[in-house]
Amino acid sequence: MNSSSTQFLNFKRMDVYEPMHQFSMWGDFKGNIYQDAAATMIIEMDAKLDNQLSEDASHTTNGPSNQCDQEASKPVDKVLRRLAQNREAARKSRLRKKAYVQQLEASRLKLLQLEQELEQTKAQCALMSGGVNASQLGFHGAATSGLLVTPAGISAFELEYEQWVEIQNKKTTALKSALHSALPDPELDILVKDTLNHYANLFNIKATAAKTDVCYLISGVWKTSTERLFLWIGGFRPSDLLKVLVPQLDLLDQQSHDLYNLTQACQQAEDSLSQGMEKLQQTLAEAVACGQELGGGGYEMRNAMDKLEELVRLVIQADFVRHETLQQTLRYLTTRQAAQGLISLGEYFHRLRELSSAWAMRLCEPA
Repeated sequence: MNSSSTQFLNFKRMDVYEPMHQFSMWGDFKGNIYQDAAATMIIEMDAKLDNQLSEDASHTTNGPSNQCDQEASKPVDKVLRRLAQNREAARKSRLRKKAYVQQLEASRLKLLQLEQELEQTKAQCALMSGGVNASQLGFHGAATSGLLVTPAGISAFELEYEQWVEIQNKKTTALKSALHSALPDPELDILVKDTLNHYANLFNIKATAAKTDVCYLISGVWKTSTERLFLWIGGFRPSDLLKVLVPQLDLLDQQSHDLYNLTQACQQAEDSLSQGMEKLQQTLAEAVACGQELGGGGYEMRNAMDKLEELVRLVIQADFVRHETLQQTLRYLTTRQAAQGLISLGEYFHRLRELSSAWAMRLCEPA
């Protein structure tokens, strides 16, 4: 124990009372061993730090970027799915709407047919109650209710023509707005073609009406009183169309020459059809006059019926000339001239209808 305590005291004395010796020993240790060890430790620590920084950087670049890409891709996929769902829903909605419109149109036509049948039944009951045989009022052995009430096909034509006029006014207004707003020619050309197709629809429904009752169509009772003043074989004269359009347009010399030639061709076609109409009227009158009397007060009218079939074809030919004249006129014009021409034509017919209304309303005004 004395030796150990003596040794401890010696160490203590060396630590406390011999500082220079301790500093010299520390200096030797520091100079020789610590410098090498410290350098090695510093190199190793630098290497470890570099490795750790590179790993952290790789984790920082790869990990979060991949995570961000995944997070960013999720909303894009969700938006695409929603867009696809919206497109599919819109497609189904359009199909339902189309089916609904077709169903309404079929129901409307069915209602017109039922109303016509009801009117025919009422007319027949009235005749029977008055002691009059319906066959005495028309062709022998044929249904004659068409002479008493409007056929269903004509009622449908009147409704379709009324709708056509309303749409025509809207198309004329749309052309005026497009022309004044300096719409580009390609878009304006779409409106021009759409309006031209609208006239083609009129000729189609007129052809159907002519096959139902050609005399009704030629009489022009489906038009206003002022429009009937200019009626020619169930419609307007093609040359009158050019007379309305040409003064409203600023034409080049070549355009004026082409339209002049077109006017001459229209007048020749009109003369040919007018001569055919006169001849048909004459032969129809002869067929009616020469019809043999049948039993029961009826007459043989087969020959006269054939003449009326020829009249149907004549009306369709007149509409064909009208349509071709309109198409040929627009071919000679620029897009903006064609738009202006269709506007002038639409406004001309609208003014005729307005004149008829004003003439009729004068009777309601106080003296």
